[in-house]
Amino acid sequence: MNYDTLAQTIASLIEGETDAVALMATIACEVHHADDRFDWTGFYRVTAPGLLKIGPYQGGHGCLVIPFSRGVCGAAARTGQVQLVPDVEAFPGHIACASSTRSELVLPVRDAAGEIIAVFDIDSDRPDAFTSEDAAQLQAILDAAFAKV
Repeated sequence: MNYDTLAQTIASLIEGETDAVALMATIACEVHHADDRFDWTGFYRVTAPGLLKIGPYQGGHGCLVIPFSRGVCGAAARTGQVQLVPDVEAFPGHIACASSTRSELVLPVRDAAGEIIAVFDIDSDRPDAFTSEDAAQLQAILDAAFAKV
């Protein structure tokens, strides 16, 4: 995975864009097609206090609504911390939106004021598919993309 190239591609595609949904759609598409480990790639948007709803994504159907109190996405939204889960079956309260998911990486998405506006969820059908480098590189891409939203 060449994160430098991915970051440059995304930066050039979203240059000057400040609409969060347009940014999410573009990033989901580019990240999803950048690596064959990624089976489902998308955003869950904060639409009410303590509530996530599905946003732009690539892959099969996702869960429509996720409370902050449930699952890996809820944990990322609730804590504001990256969730790197090598085995979703071992994660307490995991929500199985797709039965094929074996590992998951969820990153918080913050606006310019530092408020969490969404989480970026990547699922893989491979166990232990994600690394701390994946998390750091993707978080940097998200931080740069949403800095003006």
